[in-house]
Amino acid sequence: MKKIICLLLCIVLLASCSTNEPEIETPTPEPEPTEIIDAEPEISLPSLTVEQLPVIDGSTANIPLAEALVALMLNIPRSDAAELINFNGTNDSYINLMYDWSECSLIISYEPPPSVVEEAEMYNFEWELAPIGRDALVFIVNESNPVQNITTEEARAIYTGEITNWSELGGNDVDIEPFQRNETSGSQTLFIKLVMGDTPPMEPDIKYLSGGMGLLIESVASYNNTGAAIGFSVYFYAQNMNPNDGLKFLSIDGVAPTRETIQNGEYPHVNDFYAGIAASAPADSVERQILNWLQSEEGRMLIEHEGYALIN
Repeated sequence: MKKIICLLLCIVLLASCSTNEPEIETPTPEPEPTEIIDAEPEISLPSLTVEQLPVIDGSTANIPLAEALVALMLNIPRSDAAELINFNGTNDSYINLMYDWSECSLIISYEPPPSVVEEAEMYNFEWELAPIGRDALVFIVNESNPVQNITTEEARAIYTGEITNWSELGGNDVDIEPFQRNETSGSQTLFIKLVMGDTPPMEPDIKYLSGGMGLLIESVASYNNTGAAIGFSVYFYAQNMNPNDGLKFLSIDGVAPTRETIQNGEYPHVNDFYAGIAASAPADSVERQILNWLQSEEGRMLIEHEGYALIN
């Protein structure tokens, strides 16, 4: 712990005279105790070699942040850092952290799926998760679709099969083609948590079940002649990593998703993402140093620089 020590100098004035005049003694002030103030510990990002770099895993939408982080720690170009990143997605990153620290000791990831949480509880595994940024679930449609806004209730009704035609939402007389992700994906986890709640979505036709976020966006875009499709993703990925000029975001409950409305919580479907380590990681471990730094002001500056919304 770095300590700021305030040293107080005591000035002792002694008046003594060798003449016959009476001596006048100046009282010596009592010395004040030295005040020791504990300051906040200085949090530094470790400078590492490639051999010292911990294995980092996480969600697809967090790859840019991991690249920037590795480039800083190794003092290498961003393009070289990208070659050292191999993210396996939200579900698998938590699984890898749980079962094999040599394969993964730090994750930067969206919320874990309920099935993974249950598995961790079953095996008494504890992770330490720190919220470091904010993103949102967004709904994507073709640019040709005249619908601009739907409510959360209408989104839920689309995915239960109650609303089946865009004309019911003020659009064209076209059947709605709703795409979902696989149940363990990060965006599907957010979709269930933020939109569906306790209401189960309808079982999707296999042709509407997209594996990766990029594939879902491409699937929705393929309906550009009719504007029939709707899908969902996380804002950062769809806006910054895989933008498509033929698609647009729907406003939800009258609020358009932007970095600003996500950060201030005005947009309704926001959720944090995390940096995580095993709770048993030593205090001086590299992964814990990185976790702490990502929560510092310098860490927040990096997260914001990469285009993510911050947690206020």
